[in-house]
Amino acid sequence: MKKWRWFVLTGVLAVAGASPLLLSSCSTVERTVLQPPQIEGAHYLGNKACAECHANITRIFPSSPHARFYKDDLKWAATAGCESCHGPGSEHVRVGGGRGKFIVNPGKDPATCFQCHLETHAELNLPQHQQFLETRMSCVQCHDPHGRDIRKARGGLAMARLNESCAQCHREQSRPFVFEHEALREGCTVCHIPHGSINDKLLVERDANLCLKCHAQMQSASGRMFIGKQDHSALLPLGACWSAGCHPAIHGSNTNRKMHY
Repeated sequence: MKKWRWFVLTGVLAVAGASPLLLSSCSTVERTVLQPPQIEGAHYLGNKACAECHANITRIFPSSPHARFYKDDLKWAATAGCESCHGPGSEHVRVGGGRGKFIVNPGKDPATCFQCHLETHAELNLPQHQQFLETRMSCVQCHDPHGRDIRKARGGLAMARLNESCAQCHREQSRPFVFEHEALREGCTVCHIPHGSINDKLLVERDANLCLKCHAQMQSASGRMFIGKQDHSALLPLGACWSAGCHPAIHGSNTNRKMHY
């Protein structure tokens, strides 16, 4: 009995002793600033120098999510800004500017974006992924790094509203249909993980479980499986709803409300 009490007391003391350490650790951690891109022979000028030529960008940038990361931290604000992503700009200014002249363009090379967006870089290396690293695609084709909504496609088309960002390339899937799949109103990301997935076609789930997230199944007293009023007991084992020949027109159909071609 005494031995049991001693173990309990030891555990309590261990937790009590660790708590101040944990609290101290959390309260003293400073924001980490990753090293910005380097350009040989160049030094940093600050945002004001950039604004002399890029006023249209620097005017809207303070409202962007990227700007908010350092806006509330004055200590970090001194080391962050345009040159955090584009590299030191003195040589770029010296030669009078110009695309690609002594400046880092994340639109041409996503490596700068990956310095912070580590999880996205990891997703792009999953078995099924956007042909991003193998092609000339870049982050800025789907994201506006300077604007108010980072998820907007260039030109202000909202990704969440009508999926225009995806529709820039996937036009066949996003065109109007007589019988539309309601999921498209919610956005492509209801079914797809845009950067990468372990499932074919970047799907959130690889089988009928994807459809069952919205189309709930119910079991009758006799054990039959129903989706809506339709008995699916013999259908669900056949495979995914779209590959088993039941609902192949998964994005929409012009001929059949049950998603047939």
